[in-house]
Amino acid sequence: MPKVKPVVARTPKALAEALDLPAADAREWQVQNDLATRLKEIARKQKCTHAQIAARSGTSRTRVTAILNGDLEHVSTDLLIRILASLGYRVRVSVVKSAA
Repeated sequence: MPKVKPVVARTPKALAEALDLPAADAREWQVQNDLATRLKEIARKQKCTHAQIAARSGTSRTRVTAILNGDLEHVSTDLLIRILASLGYRVRVSVVKSAA
């Protein structure tokens, strides 16, 4: 069996390229990653526990913990938006024509 060299993907775009997935997947992952990053900042700033965030947003503490630890598998963008809204934040979306 040939030796497989591991690939480290540090961004959603790099991950999509490494997996030979469409650029649209990378953009979707980037949006989720950006929302999760902002959520982490807000949770830290507001000094909320995972249980408090879960109760406010109507999801489980386990799920909130996973999200705040960077595990976005099986997490929808609408869940991230709902959690942010429960903390008093609104998400704005901008649609612009891409250069390429």
